[in-house]
Amino acid sequence: MRITLVEDNVGLAKGIAYRLQDAGHAVDVLHDGDAAAAFLKGCVSDLIILDINLPGTDGLSLLKALRAGGDPRPVILLTARAETEDRVIGLDAGADDYLIKPFEMAELEARVRALSRRRATPQRQLQHIGPLQFDAAARQLMADDQPLDLPRRELSIFECLLAARGRLVTKTALLDHVYGTGADVEEQVVEVYISRIRSRLKPFGLVIKAQRGLGYQLLHEAQT
Repeated sequence: MRITLVEDNVGLAKGIAYRLQDAGHAVDVLHDGDAAAAFLKGCVSDLIILDINLPGTDGLSLLKALRAGGDPRPVILLTARAETEDRVIGLDAGADDYLIKPFEMAELEARVRALSRRRATPQRQLQHIGPLQFDAAARQLMADDQPLDLPRRELSIFECLLAARGRLVTKTALLDHVYGTGADVEEQVVEVYISRIRSRLKPFGLVIKAQRGLGYQLLHEAQT
C-alpha cells in the first residue's frame, strides 16, 4: 500500500517508515498538521497513520476535516493518551484504529495488514502494452492471462512507467512511487531495478529507454 505517515517525532517517524518500507509499502512522511492537511488534499494513498499531538493542526482536527470532506481512507491514530475516553473521542472522530505509544512495530504492522484486508475487492482494471496486461486493481502483470512474477518493487517501477504512457519519468518520481516522498534511498537503486526489469520484459518486446539526466520511458518495440 501507499501510506501517509504524520508524526512529529522525527526518530519515531523514521523507524516506522523504514519498517513499513521493508514490508513493501511506500511511505510519505510529514511532521506537522498543516503540511499534512495540504498534502492529503492532493495525494493518492491507501492508509493514513496519524499522530494526535502535532504542531499546527492537531491530529483530531485533521481527522475530523478529512471525514467532513468525505475522505474514506482508513486512519490509524497514534497517541500517548491511554485513557478510555481519549480512545472513544478518536474513534468517534472517524479513526478506524487507535494505537497507544509506546507500541511494538509488529503490532502496528498487524493493524496495517488488518485494515488492508478490510478494503473492498476492486474490479479488474486492465491496461495493455504489447502482449502484456497489467491489472491495476490487483497489481498483477500477466501474459496470455498467466501471471508474471515480478518482485514488488520492480512491479511498482513498472506500474509507474506504464502509467506515464511512454512519457519520461524521473528517477526521483520512481523513488517516490516505490518508497514514498523524501525516502532516504540513493537514486542508483533505480538503475539496478531498471536493469532487472529490462531483462524480464525483453522477451515480450518491451524496452525501457533512458535519457541521461532526464529519466526513463517504457515503450513497445513497435513504438521505437
